[in-house]
Amino acid sequence: MNICGYIPESVNEGDGLRAVIFISGCKHGCAGCFSRHTWSFQAGEPFTQKLQQQLIDEMKQNPLLDGITIAGGDPFFSAIEVSSFVQEVRHQLPHFSIWIYSGYTWEELNTSSIEGVQTLLNQCDILIDGPFVESQSDVSLRYRGSRNQRIIDIQQSAIQQKPILCQSSDIGYKSADITAMTTLT
Repeated sequence: MNICGYIPESVNEGDGLRAVIFISGCKHGCAGCFSRHTWSFQAGEPFTQKLQQQLIDEMKQNPLLDGITIAGGDPFFSAIEVSSFVQEVRHQLPHFSIWIYSGYTWEELNTSSIEGVQTLLNQCDILIDGPFVESQSDVSLRYRGSRNQRIIDIQQSAIQQKPILCQSSDIGYKSADITAMTTLT
């Protein structure tokens, strides 16, 4: 598995101040994708154990961080490897919230038979799901690029066996953001 980017501090990919890791590789091929450079599984550099620990150590040094966001590409194409990394983050930084992006919907991930997908999904707190849809692009949305994408509370969704959208009080949304959230049927 490769990573094609790391941002030590960001407020754009989740609530609060977050470290962001971009996992290489995506097969969705969304028209209008702003990060086509992440589609190749060979993009960037190998995400070795040494590099993983180096980034975790760096995150430990920053007391202002609220969590980590795993983006891409699509991390679920490397679910087993990403899951191993997330497990180590959980072990070393148990107070961190973990957000993850995917071009798959919650429903697709929740019923996937691909090895590692369920484990990775269940290790995370928040999922930004769904492909980027150029015709639904909306730059006013927080943490998402298009109106079809949802911000899902993974743990509550697992309990209720349906996607549970995060509420404004959960992550500091403006009321317009909640109105713009949509569910897929």
